[in-house]
Amino acid sequence: MSSPLTVPPRQDASTFLDFPLALDLANLDAHVAVLGIPYGDPYRIAEVTNDQTNAPTAVRRFSERAFRSLERWDFDLGGTLFDGKDIRVVDCGDVPGDARDLGAHYPMAEQAVRKILGAGALPIVIGGDHGVPIPVFRAFEDRGPITLVHVDAHFDWRDQINGVKEGYSSTIRRASEMDHIEGIVQIGMRSTGSARAEEVEAAQAYGAEIIPDVELQDIGMDAVLARIPDGGRYYLTIDADGIDPAVMPAVAAPAPGGVTFPQARKLIHGLVGKGRVVGMDIVEITPKRDLNGITSITAGRLIVNLIGMAVRAGYFD
Repeated sequence: MSSPLTVPPRQDASTFLDFPLALDLANLDAHVAVLGIPYGDPYRIAEVTNDQTNAPTAVRRFSERAFRSLERWDFDLGGTLFDGKDIRVVDCGDVPGDARDLGAHYPMAEQAVRKILGAGALPIVIGGDHGVPIPVFRAFEDRGPITLVHVDAHFDWRDQINGVKEGYSSTIRRASEMDHIEGIVQIGMRSTGSARAEEVEAAQAYGAEIIPDVELQDIGMDAVLARIPDGGRYYLTIDADGIDPAVMPAVAAPAPGGVTFPQARKLIHGLVGKGRVVGMDIVEITPKRDLNGITSITAGRLIVNLIGMAVRAGYFD
């Protein structure tokens, strides 16, 4: 029987890279599991079904442009995706939302990720707004310590907005309250956004490693990686507006500058080489604002780089 926690991708999209659909999470057999979480915790009723809820569909639809076939050489990886190994990647569909019960999907999302982790698979989540990683973080409760690596234009340390404490501006604040999150590294912050002085002070008091974009561009991603402890367990959360809008323009709050694609690729490769990436999400894509699908294609390329490098690091041996 199929798991009630997830539903198939929307009808106008196939699975990610046409990998098998696996909705029965209780009997999951996979090395890597892609999961869509379209819905966050909205600040306003207009956000319940905003265009970011269409992002998992868009990334799946354009995934064939991100990666053509398993037989083709990938120059980011220096070989084929699976490097000749027997690797099983599945798409677990989407965690459904209910406009009549706006909080129901967060517990479902948490349980879905717990089942993926229980099956020994690496979860890769496609959002949705940046609130959706909060239940994902909770699913790692017994799997710490974890260093959270956060790519974003915005800071996401707000305690609450309109009484909502688990929306897209509070993601890192909520993570900082979880005992299994050992440290937080924030990369690419620029311009203005959710951070007031009190949020920055809270992050500094916590001990977050903060690398604004102006510093990143001076020192480079190798220097950033050197600040992240070796031998750790890393969860990577990527807000699309943290990436240079030249390659990820389809966001609600674009800002000049940001992490370039080569820098993001180096970050993923570097984290895999330093320790173990235990999960990843890409969120905040607004498909209607895209140009030739480049934002979704870039998201697909980042996912492919994580899978391919994890294979080469022996994660699934």
